Amino acid sequence: MFQLKPISKEGIPEALEKAERYRLLNEPRLAESICLDILEIDPENKQAIVIMILAITDQFGTSAVVDLHEARQLLLRLPEGYERHYYSGIVCERRGKAVLDRAVTGSESTAYEWLIEAMSHYEKAEAIRPAGNDDAILRWNTCARMIMRNHLKPHHEERMEHPLDY
Repeated sequence: MFQLKPISKEGIPEALEKAERYRLLNEPRLAESICLDILEIDPENKQAIVIMILAITDQFGTSAVVDLHEARQLLLRLPEGYERHYYSGIVCERRGKAVLDRAVTGSESTAYEWLIEAMSHYEKAEAIRPAGNDDAILRWNTCARMIMRNHLKPHHEERMEHPLDY
């Protein structure tokens, strides 16, 4: 239908700033679009990958077209280690919060499962975090508080596994 126009390599730093600004202005689709343009030119741009993961997860619970699969694919593009575990935790945490916010039958136990999965990723990230970086601990505590505050419990059936494990 349309031939998308490529941006210049020299324009990537400014485009990254715009993508982050659009996220902060609660315009995740615009941020996502900019990141797609950046990744066309620089497929390994870690900052664009991270901003795009965050932009996708910003839309959890607000848009029916948000693609969890796309967020998972982006996670695989991050280098093995701290960042992959940390952002895997972010994806699960935000998914759990979105499920909880829907407040439909079964959402509490499903949210619990997503939050427990997030906490598992945060623990893996914590174990290999850079010195002085407590982000994974802060996120783990947020998930724990969400579970406790909302009195979330697991499904009565066997624990559901989410395919974000590596």
